[in-house]
Amino acid sequence: MATSNTITYATQFEDVLQDRLDHPQTWKEMCDVMMTDTRVISSSYMSTTPSVTTVTRGTGLIPQTFAETAETLTISSGRDLGLTVDLGDDAQSPWSKKAELFDRIGALLNEFIETDVLAQHATWTDFDNASIGGAAGDITVSASNIDDIIRGVKREIREGNGQSLMNRYGVGFVWRAADFELLEAFVQANGFATADTALKEGTVEGLRYMGCDHFWSNDHASGGHIFAGVKKIQRLGILKSLYGRAFVIPFPGSDTNSYMSGVGYYSRVDIGHLTPTAHAGLVYDINV
Repeated sequence: MATSNTITYATQFEDVLQDRLDHPQTWKEMCDVMMTDTRVISSSYMSTTPSVTTVTRGTGLIPQTFAETAETLTISSGRDLGLTVDLGDDAQSPWSKKAELFDRIGALLNEFIETDVLAQHATWTDFDNASIGGAAGDITVSASNIDDIIRGVKREIREGNGQSLMNRYGVGFVWRAADFELLEAFVQANGFATADTALKEGTVEGLRYMGCDHFWSNDHASGGHIFAGVKKIQRLGILKSLYGRAFVIPFPGSDTNSYMSGVGYYSRVDIGHLTPTAHAGLVYDINV
């Protein structure tokens, strides 16, 4: 005969929120990040380059001319995030405390930067299937051609006279997660010591292979775009005084006639982008 008793069970509560699955942030590695309180950052490049001329002994030289063109990076747009927590909830919840909330606000704002940087692909140089010897069109990344893509990007940099900058800053790729898996398969199948290490330990973000640094992101723009090229060419300006700053606002306003019986937690980031015209041929939008 079955017995049915009414039992109460002890419950254990954790004192921290479950970890959030934060997105990768590759912009810190790929971009030339300028932290400043200046709104407009001006630079220039030589848009008309003088040419050498033939020397004819006994005759005067012909002076050449050059022209400079100004470019600006303007820090004028961004995102913010504010949360308001009732005083009672703030006191009684063991999970959503100030440090935890600001940690998540910061992660979300950094993810906005990642998405916005990768959305600049229209200012980069297109790299498609014709760039690796195939027919024009999007590349279908595979374990058999991922090495061709890496070599092709390095060739394009050399043909663009970017060897010195490549030597100085290095070359980076921001793959999609599925592409990084294919890269891992290629690394594990080729070579000796490198392949053995990859088989035993796997691969991680920041993998250095074929002379390049390899990352992945889940925030590429829709339509099939991979970011690659010489690192630190793409410029990113961030408003220094606000980035990472945590604002605590007691009794935030509810509307014009009242305020909340709570605490506001607020932060924001203001950014600007620039792909320098003189170096735009060294960063690539790999069409996939």
